[in-house]
This record gives sequence, structure tokens and C-alpha cells, in this order.
Amino acid sequence: MKAPCLNVFTTLPRNYTCPLIHCSSPSFPADNGRFRLRVSTTTRRRNIRSELFLGDEEEIEAEENDKLSNIAEKASRSRRMRRSRGVVDTEEEEDEDDEDSSMLLSLSVKPDRNLALLDDYEMEELDFISENPNHRSGYVAVLGKPNVGKSTLSNQMVGQKLSIVTDKPQTTRHRVLGICSGPEHQMILYDTPGVIEKKMHKLDSMMMKNVRSAAVNADCVLVVVDACKVPAKIDEVLEEGVGDLKYKVPTLLVLNKKDLIKPGEIAKRLEWYEKFTDVDEVIPVSAKYGHGVEDVKDWILSKLPLGPAYYPKDIASEHPERFFVAEIVREKIFLQYRNEVPYACQVNVVSYKTRPNAKDFIQVEVIVEKNTQKIILIGKEGKALKLLATAARLDIEDFLQKKVFLEVEVKVKENWRQNEGLLKNYGYGGHIQAL
Repeated sequence: MKAPCLNVFTTLPRNYTCPLIHCSSPSFPADNGRFRLRVSTTTRRRNIRSELFLGDEEEIEAEENDKLSNIAEKASRSRRMRRSRGVVDTEEEEDEDDEDSSMLLSLSVKPDRNLALLDDYEMEELDFISENPNHRSGYVAVLGKPNVGKSTLSNQMVGQKLSIVTDKPQTTRHRVLGICSGPEHQMILYDTPGVIEKKMHKLDSMMMKNVRSAAVNADCVLVVVDACKVPAKIDEVLEEGVGDLKYKVPTLLVLNKKDLIKPGEIAKRLEWYEKFTDVDEVIPVSAKYGHGVEDVKDWILSKLPLGPAYYPKDIASEHPERFFVAEIVREKIFLQYRNEVPYACQVNVVSYKTRPNAKDFIQVEVIVEKNTQKIILIGKEGKALKLLATAARLDIEDFLQKKVFLEVEVKVKENWRQNEGLLKNYGYGGHIQAL
């Protein structure tokens, strides 16, 4: 098997910003869009209309009007469905192709249960499937300080890696929505950034605002703490996460990393947290190995309200694929570079093109604040950036289950972490691109 080919363009225009690193491999086709974890094949049901015997112009005109009415009804219902999910059309009068690129997905709006059951294809179905009266569904906010294992726990519950994980604090910047579905339930998890005291940049303030808004939709809250650290009150986490709510949300304290301490110490920490924190229950887990995760799920299900699913059962997240592609690249930056460099980086997917007869093309830009950071990212003769692109491409292909051609470019935008306009454009204002 031939090794993947890395192409580095050495002949560049005078005004280039940095070498373009191209990372490619053999291809097989697949589609792009909202990330789906397929667990079953949806049976499409279509109404079969009886043939119409047309005899005069009035009948023909009536049938044409009926078709136009059905088309308008479907379009209207589709718009209502998108709004129910928090998808905002910034320019509704645009053509359909242009409209998709302008749609924004709100991370704060709770979708309507009935409309959220249907995706764009299922809108064609006119019959509704009756729901199990014992079915439970709802939102769960996962809160905690940096580096306590929130993302690892969320990934374990969903059953696959959606949130990036590193040993560095404050790796998670966005609220990552993960959907855990079963025959009798659907849990929608909000994995949030770690709660921080000192907010050094505008970025930090906007991340904490996203932490607070995550609890607005929450039917229950998980507060994750590190079992290896001396027990401490979680007032700050609760204040930052659910302080604005007028009602008390059921709260579970998850004592993570129990595999790193002795059983006797676990019992002492359990006793302390049960005595000195205002939570409903404390459950020790090892998110890394999955120990105790089922107990956490059982507790959540006991708190979720009865009702139908918010999303189709085969979806693992409502975030689009390009969001996860950017997160994978950012994870590799955290793993490869040290000190301040990873925190000064913002990763954006500039272009994602699905090509049926060739490998998918993905163009990524890495934004840094200083030219010195750009030099470090690129490395001598572009070697560091080539290593980053290769590692990112392999994980992207594993995640998407398709082969891709990845292009990575580094750009400098001074003090982007203090620029509110740029931060909103990068998705820290509570909205991300839906497609």
C-alpha cells in the first residue's frame, strides 16, 4: 500500500501568507452536511395518489394549483422546522443554494418537539409515527472547571468522540451538542467550556456566556469534578452555569477519575461532597474507561420529562461536519505545540467540497495573533505544519469515514481574541453555520 502523498507548493506569489500544506489520500465518495451516526435505515413512506382522469382545462388547472399548494405547504413547514431548531435564514429571498450557506444554527434555542422529529427528507412523509408514551427526552448541561473530564464523559455517553480531548486545560471552547438515543430515550448533552475565574480576553467572557446559556434549556445538570484534587465547593461552577435560573434544576455531581485514587479515598470524597455541596446525588466514575457511566445515564433518565424525541434517532450531533473538522485540527494543534501557541489559534473551515469522483476537498485556515506564532506553527521548511496536516487528515478521514484532500494555511489577525466581531463570526456568539 502506497504512503499518502504530501504536496507542498514552493512556488508562491509574492504576497502569500504562508505555505499551503496539502494532505491527500485515495478517495471514495460520501455526502457532506449534518453529521449523522447511522443506527438504522429509515423507511420512507410516500402517499400514492390515485390517477386523475383529466377531461377539460378546469381539471388541469385544479391539479396544477393543488401541486403548487403542496409545494408551498412543504416549504412553509420546512421553514417552521428550521426555526424550531434555532436555524435562522439571514436572507430568505435568496436562491436555495445561496440560502443554505447563510443558515445559522442557534446553540441557545430549544427545538420544538413535534417539528424537530422531521428532517428535510422526512418532511415528505405525511403520516406521523406514534410515539412511545413512556419515552423520555431532554437536555443535559455538562459543567465543571477546566480539565476535569467533561468532554471524555460526554464522548462516553454518546458512544463516540465528538468533543476533542487533550491533557491541557480549556481545550473546549464551544458548546458541543451530542445526542445519545435509545429506544426509550433521547439525551441531548451540552459539553461546555471549563468554568474559569480570570477572564483574560473577550473570548473568555463569551465562552462563559455560552456556559450560562447552556443551562437555560437544561432539564438537569451534571457538575464534573476531579477526584484526584482536594474536595472544594462547587458554588462558582453552579453560579456561572445555572445562577441566572429562577428554578432549581436537578443536579448530579460526577466524581471523575476514580481510577486514579484508592477506594478508601473515594469514600471520603463522596462523603465530603454529599455533606458540603447542594446537589441531589454524587456518583463516582472513570470517564476514561467508562466505569460508572451507566449509573450517570440512569440518573439522567430519572430526571428527564416524558415526551417524544427532539431529533431523529440516527443523529449523533446537530453540528455540521465542518465544525468537527475544525475541532480535529485544533486538537492536533494542542497536542503538537506548547505554551501559549495553541490558545492563540482559531481554526476555520474555509471550503468543504464534496466531489463524487475524487477525494473531498477541505480548505482550513489557522488564525494566530502574532507572526512569531505563525513561524512556530509552520516550522523549519514547513515540516511542523506538514506533520500537523497529516495527523489531522488521518483523524478527519476516520471521523468522516471517507478520504479527503486537506489544505492548511496559517494567517495572522492581531488580537482576534479581543475582537467581538471576529469572535461572533467564528461562532462564539451562540450561532454556528448550519451547513
